[in-house]
Amino acid sequence: MKTEKLNYYLPPELIAQQPTDIRSSSRLLVFNRSGSELIDSRFSNIGDFLLPGDCLVLNDTKVLQARFFGRRSNGGKLEGLFLAESEHGTWEVMLKGARKVKPGDELYLKDKAKKDFRRAVVLEKKGEGRCRLKIERTPLFNISQNGKPTGSDKIGSVETILDKIGFPPLPPYIKRDDDPAVAAIDKLRYQTVYARKAGAVAAPTAGLHFTNQLIEQLKQAGIRFAYITLHVGTGTFKPITAENLQDHQIHQERFSIDEENACIINTTKNKGSRIIAVGTTSARTLETVATASQVKATTSTTALFIKPGYKFKMVDAMVTNFHLPQSTLLALVAAFADLENILAAYSHAIEQRYRFYSYGDAMLII
Repeated sequence: MKTEKLNYYLPPELIAQQPTDIRSSSRLLVFNRSGSELIDSRFSNIGDFLLPGDCLVLNDTKVLQARFFGRRSNGGKLEGLFLAESEHGTWEVMLKGARKVKPGDELYLKDKAKKDFRRAVVLEKKGEGRCRLKIERTPLFNISQNGKPTGSDKIGSVETILDKIGFPPLPPYIKRDDDPAVAAIDKLRYQTVYARKAGAVAAPTAGLHFTNQLIEQLKQAGIRFAYITLHVGTGTFKPITAENLQDHQIHQERFSIDEENACIINTTKNKGSRIIAVGTTSARTLETVATASQVKATTSTTALFIKPGYKFKMVDAMVTNFHLPQSTLLALVAAFADLENILAAYSHAIEQRYRFYSYGDAMLII
């Protein structure tokens, strides 16, 4: 399949720059997989389209405050994104302007108060803007008048450090600077209300529409909930650049499903009720571990690339946001509901002025 078939035109003003005032007040396009029906609704009304016994499978990963700012030792400004910790105090990061740094360089990572810094040393450059940093044991410190740092402490956990220096890792199409007041709002809203396990550097955005009140309302209506964890990586934003879809190598992400939630999912399936994946991350995880319409509790990584032609084993319906052209996420939903049908639904959403992408509106594909 040619990658260009995953293309469509989106007016730039439909790229949502802010979340809705209330999570569940976002719009919901209900779409039959056969393409036979489109219904314009609100996310708060999603229960109208669900049945008692249905199971919503949510990704409970927690987004790290992975974006950071700082300066190089020569005073040049610095912006980076935390990717992973390979060992305690050693970070894998992506740096803007990484070509300007070299192994041995000192970097100063700025806290949100813009007064203190944490020192890091470049250990290695890996290409494509990726570097390996050693976070110094001297933590957030003041720069004294003679230019030397003051203060000392232990390194601390990644989450602790990033909470002090980091900003929400919003996708590049959402424009933000390093304003702490704006970041405080994004820290709350670029996170699901059920986020529990820290490790993602991008949000599972289909879940952003749920409120605690809506979840409780759905439970009262007989809807079941199960949780998986997939730590979303930066590869989720990587466009498909290969001419042919099958030549693209998808990103790898860590996931886990425990015994309790595997049991909920399998019991639902055995009773003939629907498994509804909330987001492409939940869908990928379920399909990775599915065998004969059952899932096993496991912890592993997945590089499953779901594209048109794929036969789904577990997922019966899906909640998802609107995705970028020529993305692996659009390929996944096209596999689920046929590319022609998906593009027709997207065309309808554009005509009706739906809001697109991470802070945008949602679809329920049934």
